[in-house]
Amino acid sequence: MKKGGAGRAGERRRRRWEPCGARAAAAAMVVCVRAVVRVLVLQAAWALGGGQVRYSVPEEAKGGTVVGRLAQDLGLEAGEAEARRLRLVAQGRRASVEVSGASGALVVSSRLDREELCGKSAPCALRLEVLLERPLRVFHVEVEVTDINDNAPLFPAATKNLSLSENSPPGSRFPLEGASDADIGANAQLSYTLSPSEHFALDMKSSDENMKSLFLVLTKGLDRESLAEHRLVLTAIDGGRPSLTGTVELLVSVLDANDNPPEFNQSVYKVRLPENAAEGTLVTRVGATDPDEGINQEFSFSIVSSLPAAKRDVFSIDPRTGEIRVQGPLDFEEVRLYELQIEARDMGVPPLSGHCGVMLEVLDVNDNAPEVWVTSLSVPVPEDASVGTVVALLSVSDRDSGANGRVRCAVWPPAPFGLVATFAGSYSLVLREALDRERVSEYEVEVRAEDGGAPPLRASRGLRVPVSDVNDNAPAFAQAVYTVLARENNAAGAELARLWARDPDEAGNGRVSYSVAEGGAGAGSGSGSGSGWRPASSYVSVDAESGRLWALRPLDYEELQVLQFEVRAVDAGEPPLCGNATVQLFVVDENDNAPALLPPAGGGPGPWAAGEASASAPGSLWAWAAWGAPAGQVVAKIRAVDADSGYNAWLRYELWEPRGKGPFRVGLYSGEVSTARALEEADGPRQRLLIVVRDHGEPSRSATATLSVSLVEGAEAALSAAAAAGGAAASAATNVWLVVAICAVSSLFLLAVVLYGASRWAPRAAVLAGPGPATLVCASEVGSWSYSQRQSRSLCVADGAGKSDLMVFSPNCPPPPGPEADVHEPSNMHMLFLWKCVEK
Repeated sequence: MKKGGAGRAGERRRRRWEPCGARAAAAAMVVCVRAVVRVLVLQAAWALGGGQVRYSVPEEAKGGTVVGRLAQDLGLEAGEAEARRLRLVAQGRRASVEVSGASGALVVSSRLDREELCGKSAPCALRLEVLLERPLRVFHVEVEVTDINDNAPLFPAATKNLSLSENSPPGSRFPLEGASDADIGANAQLSYTLSPSEHFALDMKSSDENMKSLFLVLTKGLDRESLAEHRLVLTAIDGGRPSLTGTVELLVSVLDANDNPPEFNQSVYKVRLPENAAEGTLVTRVGATDPDEGINQEFSFSIVSSLPAAKRDVFSIDPRTGEIRVQGPLDFEEVRLYELQIEARDMGVPPLSGHCGVMLEVLDVNDNAPEVWVTSLSVPVPEDASVGTVVALLSVSDRDSGANGRVRCAVWPPAPFGLVATFAGSYSLVLREALDRERVSEYEVEVRAEDGGAPPLRASRGLRVPVSDVNDNAPAFAQAVYTVLARENNAAGAELARLWARDPDEAGNGRVSYSVAEGGAGAGSGSGSGSGWRPASSYVSVDAESGRLWALRPLDYEELQVLQFEVRAVDAGEPPLCGNATVQLFVVDENDNAPALLPPAGGGPGPWAAGEASASAPGSLWAWAAWGAPAGQVVAKIRAVDADSGYNAWLRYELWEPRGKGPFRVGLYSGEVSTARALEEADGPRQRLLIVVRDHGEPSRSATATLSVSLVEGAEAALSAAAAAGGAAASAATNVWLVVAICAVSSLFLLAVVLYGASRWAPRAAVLAGPGPATLVCASEVGSWSYSQRQSRSLCVADGAGKSDLMVFSPNCPPPPGPEADVHEPSNMHMLFLWKCVEK
């Protein structure tokens, strides 16, 4: 019979709850309709949102449900959302929403459970960042997930056992552990009902706006003999529409014996404790008294319930002293308020108990450091990027509250980047100064965040920002002017020098190619008998990659003495940049030309016309001399010229035949043939002289002249006196100029010695003072033949056209350059040059 009665009771309960389920479905439909209306209303608030879009969507919305037309609210045209890659940037937890690529609408992508996302926090808002490219922009979207009544109240257990003494007076109150509802707001507002009973009633007190205490009140005295056990059903009903319910069965056992429960000193203890309280920290000490005597007076303390229930193990109580201590971590960011129900149970039979509440408020401390996320990074940054260019987007947050949660951000080093706050907790890393990749090719940037706590907590995030190259540096040669020495008669294809230009750019922007830009020389420019201009490219070429300077043809000093041209270095950037350097190529003379005899100065035959050629024998000359002519009388002058320069063109004259003590002698450098003694009849009517003309080159070259001197009477010799007088005058003038030249050379030699000694012992700064042009120096055993563009002197030793040579003597000069050319740095030595005009 009992089993059948229980089955009928269960059937009645099922029939009683079925209408509630139907009402719940209808109410959920109404809530969904209202939520959709709220979404449409929120879309119109974009203009008033200060640049932030807000939407609202009910939880448990189906996948694909449109939360809001994001692209339209952002002012994008049709198709622009997909073209500019409108997308969400996830931060931490799963967003459960996404942007539809085609329409640009914000839709639900997965199940939205407000309790899972936010717990008991209200409102529950998803803060999203939306990125839009070309140009890069960031928008902040806030989606509020509204609560629906989808969670029924839940008791900790399906059955609750209570033991009450039969002598408990009416009005006795017994605390009950209430139900919990995961929803919020009205959906979590619980009310309780108790199944009908003549002995018990239900009482609920609100100790706080968020905390409610539930008590079972004895309304009529108990009689264990008439009824030893009472079965009651406690029902919790939430405030949703439709409402949901939860039940617990109360099993009340009536005990006989002890009739005075312990009583606490306070019904509610209020305590405040910082969240960083260490394990073992004393929370409070509760006290109670029991008017009974003996074993019924002894009691122990225990924690019977805790809100939230999941944090029950955070606290412990000493059963004897009533000291409540912390035994687990406190976290203000998780739970801000605890409610403990403390029970004091005596040792009587049956035992009686008293109860009190402990309200513990957790105080926030600065125990959470700021967190920095990089949501977007645009690297590398071109070195010509304009000031204000956005390099990265960052988000900063702190889980603490109040001043502990206010975050200040800075970037280190402070240049060339800076931070610009865009929205709360959002920053842009922007360029503050111009970049130069050649100076710094990569930056290690650190974004530092500091909260307002005491002491403050800090966090940082490192960013690596490479700088990409642009073609902003032209190639630059090591020297503006290169001086190159090359011996004449060099081989075609010989390397003359190597030029090098530096371009600090990288890759193609720093790859340099070389070419001969411009310049040239007139053929025969060294002798002044130019026969046309030739470009430098006909003499030399430069390797485009290595910068090596090659000779295209053998060089002839007699044809070309100085070749000046420009070499251009061009990089491979876009647009290309270039640099130029001037090359001065000096051809060093070689002794490759033998002396050549010249015709008489007058151009025709005649007495004393030394050097007049015989028609039958080239190199044969004739002259007259009078019997009895005194010693030292000039009878002829041998004239010769050498196409070379310097020592190679310095001629000396030697008498080979007749050897010994002949009647004639030859001036070593003048070529004048004069009597060595008075002429006698024994010398014969004719004297044949063999004269060799040599240069000072290594090896020396020579030419031979044969002079026939006819000895005649004084009357015949007088016929040529006028001509002889003219020759003597010319010789005298020549001798004067030679003396002046020798004096000048000696003075210069002495001056060079003094300057050399001064430069040798003077401080280096004095030696290096004042830049000067490059100087070409060729050394020999006698002195130095030098060429410079600084100073020149001209000395003419005879009439007629002259050949420009230069001669200066200086001690300790380096040896002549080798076959390969040398590049000389500009010298500070002041050189003085003497030009000698040698008549042809």
